Amino acid sequence: MLKSKHAKCLKYIDYIPDIINNPDYIGVNPNENGAESIELIKRYRDNVMIGIKLDKDNDYLYVSTMHDIQESKIQRRLHSGRIKEFKIDNTQNI
Repeated sequence: MLKSKHAKCLKYIDYIPDIINNPDYIGVNPNENGAESIELIKRYRDNVMIGIKLDKDNDYLYVSTMHDIQESKIQRRLHSGRIKEFKIDNTQNI
């Protein structure tokens, strides 16, 4: 990670597992092959986005990018459908 370009995100490196397990938004970058790349956004004090890619040849996932994302970009991406709010329904039918 380039410290000068993404300095705000350095403090969130240890939060990557939380971003993956509990994203607030999930989406696909239209410039990437959708089956091989997803975007996850988590709201902390800063909005943090990570990109996760699949390496088919070696059969593993990896974080390809991590950076802060402005609220206005989140709102535009929600409006365009590029990202969706992510919620897990933990209620059980008895």
